[in-house]
Amino acid sequence: MTKQQSNWSPYDNNGGSCVAIAGTNYCVIAADTRMSTGYSILTRDYSKISKLAEKSVMASSGFQADVKALQKHLAARHLIYQHQHNKQMSCPAMAQLLSNTLYYKRFFPYYSFNVLGGLDNEGKGCVYTYDAVGSYERVGYSSQGSGSTLITPFLDNQLKSPSPLLLPAQDSATPLSEAEAVNLVKTVFASATERDIYTGDRLEIVILNADGIRREFMELRKD
Repeated sequence: MTKQQSNWSPYDNNGGSCVAIAGTNYCVIAADTRMSTGYSILTRDYSKISKLAEKSVMASSGFQADVKALQKHLAARHLIYQHQHNKQMSCPAMAQLLSNTLYYKRFFPYYSFNVLGGLDNEGKGCVYTYDAVGSYERVGYSSQGSGSTLITPFLDNQLKSPSPLLLPAQDSATPLSEAEAVNLVKTVFASATERDIYTGDRLEIVILNADGIRREFMELRKD
């Protein structure tokens, strides 16, 4: 008789996809609202986007319990920063804090795959992309989550940014206007939803610019 063994894991993957695009004076961050486990949909209306500071927004896929713990930790650290410095944390500072927070937990990581978007100190759009243990890079656009293997080639084709190894350093911001970037995000999600069972239901888009933050929604396939 074969030995029966139950393998328990502290992690799950709740699926979903996130995208961020940085422009010259704006940043677009988007994610779907489906949360799944295995072949079951847990909810069709779960926001994966979190506002961390006035000019910083994070979208996260992976294990949503860990994402929630990470968001709480960052909120607490940001509150301490505000009390000490009497100002909001900038997006590049928040990017470093997120990297340090993930790296600190590298031996039992937060199973979350994050993309951070916002405006830098000059008002330019910035996007930072992460792995689960805090390695990060500033890029012009990024995708994370279950649909990222479908979305990233599409974005590469439309927006391929210059190599970071080129000297002098090239600006990573995309040349698209804000409206074009929002339309591109809608297109990539409509495409990914057709092929990825973990992406769908509804698309939440957050747009940051000099005027502040605004949200848009678009319905996606529900099957």
